[in-house]
Amino acid sequence: MLALELASRTSEDWIEQATRHIDLVLLDHANCEKKAAGNALSLLFRYPANGRLVETLPPLAREELQHFERVHRHLQRLGIPIKPLSAAPYAGRLNQHLRRSEPEHLLDTLLVAAIIEARSHERLGLLGIHAPDPELRQFYLWLAAAEERHWQLYLDLALEQFPADQVQERLDTLLQVEAEILSSLHPEPRVHS
Repeated sequence: MLALELASRTSEDWIEQATRHIDLVLLDHANCEKKAAGNALSLLFRYPANGRLVETLPPLAREELQHFERVHRHLQRLGIPIKPLSAAPYAGRLNQHLRRSEPEHLLDTLLVAAIIEARSHERLGLLGIHAPDPELRQFYLWLAAAEERHWQLYLDLALEQFPADQVQERLDTLLQVEAEILSSLHPEPRVHS
């Protein structure tokens, strides 16, 4: 069975930035959950004849929206005003590496989604250890488990539709790309920076 192992680990600098600016992390996290729901729906609209996606992605999109609602409740509880944030470049840079022709585009889209969820799993787990607020620590530990399920779901979808060696080869390439992208970003108080 294939496993997804990130090619780089999150730095101590990111942990320090995130815990010092938990307000920005929460605002960014709310946006990430909305984007994750939108990504699942986007795949559903792009591939409406793919029965496996049609079966799997609506519940995932609903769960991502429920996570957004929970993040929003923490923002309210902590008195953090809702304000717009500019998009972090992480996902946009990853998406630049999606191949355009099919079926490669589908494979790449599933794998990039898996990588983003795996990075979220790692970082939300770190927030579960280091967040300054006890309720946030508990929330993020709970949420890290959900992110692990999500990356596994995207990886499983890829493995159901493509040969394992093809998935592994492309996954390895995209994991290296993701590590390079992160190394070029100054650690900011964002889930992905």
